[in-house]
Amino acid sequence: MAVRYWLQAARPRTLPLALASTLCGGLLAAQQGKLHIITLVLSILTAALLQIFSNLANDYGDAVHGADNRLRQGPERMVAGGKISRTAMQKALLACAISCCLSGILLLSAARPDIRYTLWLLLGASAVLAAFTYTAGIKPYGYHGFGEAAVLLFFGWLGVIGSEYLHTGRLNMLSFLPATALGLWCCMVLNLNNMRDIDSDTCAGKRTLAVRLGTARAKLYHTALLLIAALCWSIWLPLVYTAGKQAVLQTVLLVFSTAHLFFLKKASSPLLLNRMLPQWSFTVLTWVVLLWLAADIPADYIR
Repeated sequence: MAVRYWLQAARPRTLPLALASTLCGGLLAAQQGKLHIITLVLSILTAALLQIFSNLANDYGDAVHGADNRLRQGPERMVAGGKISRTAMQKALLACAISCCLSGILLLSAARPDIRYTLWLLLGASAVLAAFTYTAGIKPYGYHGFGEAAVLLFFGWLGVIGSEYLHTGRLNMLSFLPATALGLWCCMVLNLNNMRDIDSDTCAGKRTLAVRLGTARAKLYHTALLLIAALCWSIWLPLVYTAGKQAVLQTVLLVFSTAHLFFLKKASSPLLLNRMLPQWSFTVLTWVVLLWLAADIPADYIR
């Protein structure tokens, strides 16, 4: 079977979000002088595997439930399009789930020895389960408008604060600001996807939040996500960066946000919304990289 079919099913263009989440958690740990490189690398690997598992499950689940119909405007789906059989995808999902678990166990083994191992095993298992049941299973929660809540939890709070905790061994309440902001930005990616697929999802009975709201109100909701995230970033930046650096970052934040709203207003078709998906994903990753570049992190803070 062609490798390119599996690459399309894995949707590598979504990986910047998983990378951004773990890098942001690593940044928060580094600012406290407790960044561990092995933990960071394994965090990135585990998050990437979870994202790929979620994408494969999404391809499989939507095919089973009939959401990938002729009205869909996004990239071709492999199971629904007959490029990958359901049996082959089921085997791939099992292999990917096992890989996620093994990577997660390695991550916990490399993290601080004082973490609650059982709790983190349960959190890891819940992440795998959530990735699968988003569109697969008997009652996928993504079909009932709860996708954004899961994204905020796993890409925002658990992804960022959880990653930080594995480095530091403690919770930092201040970290809820960047974690919430990043989680909301990831919710925006899902909302763009769901706005693009409103017609096909409606036909398939997939009641995403975008379907429930309709295009016009979904764009207002999207704007609200952006503004709340910008507020969280704007409050957090002056607390951890010098005046000059945070002023530059605030300016970049304004440019990113304004440009995105401009393109959102102009996006009058599913095709244009589809083009915004990778653009915003890479914007999120670019922002986190800029936060790293602007941070004053002594070399001896990295172990």
